[in-house]
Amino acid sequence: MDFMMSPFIVPVAGCAVGAVAIVSGIWFEAQQRRNKAEQRMAMIARGVPIAEIERLLGSGDDEKRVRDPLRSLGNARRAGIVLVSLGVGLVLFFVALSAVVQVREVLAGAAVGLIPLAIGVGFFVDYNLQKRELSRFGLEVGAESSGVGSDR
Repeated sequence: MDFMMSPFIVPVAGCAVGAVAIVSGIWFEAQQRRNKAEQRMAMIARGVPIAEIERLLGSGDDEKRVRDPLRSLGNARRAGIVLVSLGVGLVLFFVALSAVVQVREVLAGAAVGLIPLAIGVGFFVDYNLQKRELSRFGLEVGAESSGVGSDR
């Protein structure tokens, strides 16, 4: 039972949970593809026309569809806003907590907020790079005319 008192049990368990989640997601996707292929084969064996099979099960080109560049642009902007806000919120929380409990070491927790803050800044850089790339193709994207989220 000494291994349960090890300081490494939490990081190892966290990595194990992440690995199990990734492997199970890959396995689930493979099972879905296998089931769909078996359904297609059974329908072909029964003499169902290909057009009917594609109508019922899809054409199989779901992974190959073209993504909307404005949606990608909006997703990058939205992720940047959320992550920068989270980072600033964490920093302000730890600064306020340090002021309330009068313990200076609590300010070390404010460094936790720098991680989402930096990732959010990275998303904003990605957003601007995507905007520049879209403008090269003649598609001007302004803050008021992005069109993202207007379908809600």
